[in-house]
Amino acid sequence: MTSIISNAIVIILLVLILGAAISYIYREKKKGTRCIGCPSSGTCPKHGRCSK
Repeated sequence: MTSIISNAIVIILLVLILGAAISYIYREKKKGTRCIGCPSSGTCPKHGRCSK
């Protein structure tokens, strides 16, 4: 019984983490950020030349 509960908790946590990541990427793309992982995304010299 406890393994079912612990598995459910792990699955819920994974779904929440995945949902947060997808939500973050969606918001950043909606703002027009091209290089999401780049700390200076809008001001780097390679701005506009990021891989798609």
